[in-house]
Amino acid sequence: MWDHQSLFRVTAQLFAEGVFNLLDRNLKPEVFLLGLATARETDEPQAVVVEPPTHRYKPTDFAGVKNRASSLEPEGPREVVYHLHPGDHDRYEKQRWYDLLRRSTELTLQNLAAERGEDRISFCSLPVNLYGYSVIIALQFSVDTYLSYYALPPLSTGARRGSLLAAAVQEFLQDCARAMRESDDDDDRPVLDRDYNELLRAAGRRFMLRAAAGTHGLYDACNGVAALRHEGDEGIGTMLVARRHHPAVVPVLTLETPIPLRDHRSIRKLLELSEGRTSLVTDASDVFGLGYLVERSDPQYEPIFTVHFTKHYSWELSHDGYVMMKVVSNTPRLPQGRVDEANFTRAVRRVFPHLDDNGISYLWELTQNASRQPTGTILVISEGAAQEAARLTRQCFRVAPRIMTPSVLRLATNIDGAVLINPTGICYAIGAILDGLATEKGDSSRGSRYNSAVRYVESSRYPVLAIVVSEDGLIDLLPPLQK
Repeated sequence: MWDHQSLFRVTAQLFAEGVFNLLDRNLKPEVFLLGLATARETDEPQAVVVEPPTHRYKPTDFAGVKNRASSLEPEGPREVVYHLHPGDHDRYEKQRWYDLLRRSTELTLQNLAAERGEDRISFCSLPVNLYGYSVIIALQFSVDTYLSYYALPPLSTGARRGSLLAAAVQEFLQDCARAMRESDDDDDRPVLDRDYNELLRAAGRRFMLRAAAGTHGLYDACNGVAALRHEGDEGIGTMLVARRHHPAVVPVLTLETPIPLRDHRSIRKLLELSEGRTSLVTDASDVFGLGYLVERSDPQYEPIFTVHFTKHYSWELSHDGYVMMKVVSNTPRLPQGRVDEANFTRAVRRVFPHLDDNGISYLWELTQNASRQPTGTILVISEGAAQEAARLTRQCFRVAPRIMTPSVLRLATNIDGAVLINPTGICYAIGAILDGLATEKGDSSRGSRYNSAVRYVESSRYPVLAIVVSEDGLIDLLPPLQK
């Protein structure tokens, strides 16, 4: 398509890894380019180009993208759009066709992944016209990891993103498309030098528009309040984000004159009034009092956004009990420290198919307990726990076999090393130093706890499942789930 397309793709791949590894290393981002010739039929040579040429997807896989895009055109009369300038109509039609191409490519990739059993979810940019090609940037993630994060359903307009991750994807694709357009005028050299955290901050602002119903400034206001102290104390409290007179919010105290959200110092002082269920209430423009959310059983109940100020420079955004974004020193991150019960159940059923629902529930309870260990730990569930405890005698503390309870597990995980239990919850050793052969599945960016668990699981002679809780809050199930 153009001389430096390989350089652009490699640059975009490194950019994707830099950004999304900050959110979750298990996302495994992959970037490739798809070029559709604007003046050629799909059966002509070079009508469809995939970069890199060695990619698992071939040009023939995308031969029907344009036809599918045409089929996505809604039937019946279209909405009439009036334009003041004659050229505006052409631009509007071109943008609409580009969006159809984007959607068609995403559907094609979705079908390819389903047909081949690939654990991938795909997102595409709007096409960029370059040297006679409409070039689409495709970004793929591990579908299990992507869907493990709570997200709001998409709006009909599609303008406001339903999660921090979705907003980061949009920011990334827009940055790549912008760099591709600029490369046409800058010696064909791609410029993707935006700071990773700056992109995530932009994604955080974009996502907060969903919470603020389109009102700008809520993200920066929360950062401003979190940065202030009151009489030397850190700001700890909650703030509900809801329209005025929301039926699910019971007013406790109403201010005669609402305080603008940009008045950070006054908001920080009022934050001292929040306690328990009682929170400040804001419509993302002003704080107009104190109130609390009705119980779930109340017919007026409706999930609303809540901002939790946790400590100095730190706050969280949650919805319906799910933390959706954590912000520390104006840098947003995805919530870590949670294990998805559905994924855990799938992993246990795959490794230990004979376990019943009660046994899985008990292991889930132990896993939740282990995940709260602030300094990190490893919980190893192995069919050969007794034999492994005997083999590792010199590098563990063997214990008289006993049923592991959450309270005992909390004590056992206070020391370094793994806790060895069998699938029925019987403990045989604590403080175990795991061994194993080196494997290509290790990750040099992770700590020794994670990599030792990977080696052990890969080398084990017995069916085994390891829950690795790292000090940085990451939680991994090993072996990882495969789609």
